[in-house]
Amino acid sequence: MAKSKRGGNRSKSKTRKGRQSQSRHLNWGPNVSGKQRNRDRLIVGAVVAVAVIGGAAFWFNQSQATGEFDELAAAGVRALDRVQTFPLAGNNHLPIGQRITYPTQFPTSGSHDSRQLRAAFFEEPQWPERLVHSQEHGHIVIYYDQLDSADREILKGWTGLYTGQWDGVIATPMPGIGRRVVLAAWGRLLRLRKFDANAAAAFIDAYRGRGPEQRVR
Repeated sequence: MAKSKRGGNRSKSKTRKGRQSQSRHLNWGPNVSGKQRNRDRLIVGAVVAVAVIGGAAFWFNQSQATGEFDELAAAGVRALDRVQTFPLAGNNHLPIGQRITYPTQFPTSGSHDSRQLRAAFFEEPQWPERLVHSQEHGHIVIYYDQLDSADREILKGWTGLYTGQWDGVIATPMPGIGRRVVLAAWGRLLRLRKFDANAAAAFIDAYRGRGPEQRVR
């Protein structure tokens, strides 16, 4: 009886080994040819190359734009002598949506909406309560009305170049000011009879990112 059991165990063991041996020959994955694998590698390589080239091009364009801006700012530094400084009128937050009347057309401080505006070139006038909050965060606000197409593109470029939470640039219409352009920072104002890229860049460079809530420059 013992011998018969051992024989039965050996028979079962051989059967299991045979099944395991057969299972090793099964291929449960896709049958991918060498040519297909090469094509996949080429596709992945091309995607990586495009990403690297795109990143390098973006960095180059940003660096070039920053360099050009710095040159304009250096050329317009004397315009900073015309910057007006105003007494600060507080920085309390208003309930969302509440409107107030500021004592000046271009406020540079005071109570404001609890929501700030993102850095952008706006085609429609924005609430001054939100603009003041953005100035508190170190943003520069540029008011415009009648701009040449070339000057408009310059401002759009700047709002796209400086988009940080604490050091952005905002351009917003102010109907009625005609050719004039006004730049506002927290407690500071520069009035231009018409758009002057050198003077505007100098103001932006001097006060961008230097708001009272978190200075980053």
